[in-house]
Amino acid sequence: MSTQEEDETLAEAFWSVSRTLRHRSHESISPLGITPAQARAIGVLRRHGRMRISSLSDHLRIAPRSGTEVVDALQVRGLVLRSPDPDDRRATLVTLSSQGEEIAEAVRKARAAEAEQFFDRLDEADRRELARIIGLLRRPDTQQP
Repeated sequence: MSTQEEDETLAEAFWSVSRTLRHRSHESISPLGITPAQARAIGVLRRHGRMRISSLSDHLRIAPRSGTEVVDALQVRGLVLRSPDPDDRRATLVTLSSQGEEIAEAVRKARAAEAEQFFDRLDEADRRELARIIGLLRRPDTQQP
């Protein structure tokens, strides 16, 4: 087998595992009544706090209009609050409401439980090795050893 075939096979295996984990993650949050896009937005707001919709869209790597739609849906559910940006009256800041914080914690717990079940087949040494490898892969190319 050539190096290219091995790389393609490795990449295909990686994508397959990634899709499986993503699908299981989506299933784990479905009882909460939120979409995966909404869960991602809630997670960003939980980690980074209050921000402009444009910044949220950047974090989510979606168009600003799509970010507005996600925030609209979250606001209808009472999960986020909008407020004027004191630095720019044209901009709006978004933050999690108390109910949004509760959902954020529920998402975190659901995903953690699902991940624990998914990775349960690995022993501790394999988990450490996988974490090490993923850490290497997450680095930008310029930082590769």
